[in-house]
Amino acid sequence: MEDVEARAEDFRQKYLYAMAEIENVRKRSARQSEETVQAFKRRLLLRLLPVLDNLQRALAFRDSDEMREGLAATLRGFEEALEAEGVRPILTTGERFDPNLAEAIGTERVLDEQNDTVLAEAQRGYLLGRDLLRPARVIVVKNE
Repeated sequence: MEDVEARAEDFRQKYLYAMAEIENVRKRSARQSEETVQAFKRRLLLRLLPVLDNLQRALAFRDSDEMREGLAATLRGFEEALEAEGVRPILTTGERFDPNLAEAIGTERVLDEQNDTVLAEAQRGYLLGRDLLRPARVIVVKNE
């Protein structure tokens, strides 16, 4: 009888181990699938951001009101599409410089501003969810 009970316990342990392993495989597979999707999204969005940059630059030119209105509508639609995918702009101008979100590409002396304040954005940065998609490129105040 003890032999039968020992074998039954052995089978029970093997069953529990197999069930735990199946659950681990399922979780690992789901995580890998999510990582693959995020990597694809990241590549796609990095390709689209230069288009957004060009639309933003084109709006700076004021040659024609109709052209400006059309570009503004295109830009709004593009920004809405990015937002729907979880992309948010990083607002840096006037804020304290954060090297985790922005890359300083230059400095400027401005006596009535505090050091390390972002004076201007050369290129907007973006977050994908809580992850940094692209850092902002900024000009920072340095009065020293």
